[in-house]
Amino acid sequence: QVHVVESGGGLVQPGGPLRLSCAVSGGIFRIYDMGWYRQAPGKEREFVATINRSGGITNYADSVKGRFTISRDNAKNTVYLQSDGLNPEDTAVYYCNARLQITSCRPSTDYWGQGTQVTVSS
Repeated sequence: QVHVVESGGGLVQPGGPLRLSCAVSGGIFRIYDMGWYRQAPGKEREFVATINRSGGITNYADSVKGRFTISRDNAKNTVYLQSDGLNPEDTAVYYCNARLQITSCRPSTDYWGQGTQVTVSS
């Protein structure tokens, strides 16, 4: 069974750093795009950032552009989300997404982690 597990969330002060990790394990697969999404209380899940397989192409939501950085380590099947300046508005549950191809010549499928809570407060 494939597992997608986020880690690194918790209570962070405004302006403080953040480093989230998401590791994929449990099978033989090829990972294509990976990304981060978040959901605040009472709101729908929203896009945060994505990164392609090679790591050379990244996309960010306007709300986090310039403050967040997405990266990946394919040797570890892991994607990261890093920030050096969090705002209270960044408080949300952060979810990891990974598009996996488990078998060659078959369509890829999106897998989601269970989420990790990030609370930005002084």
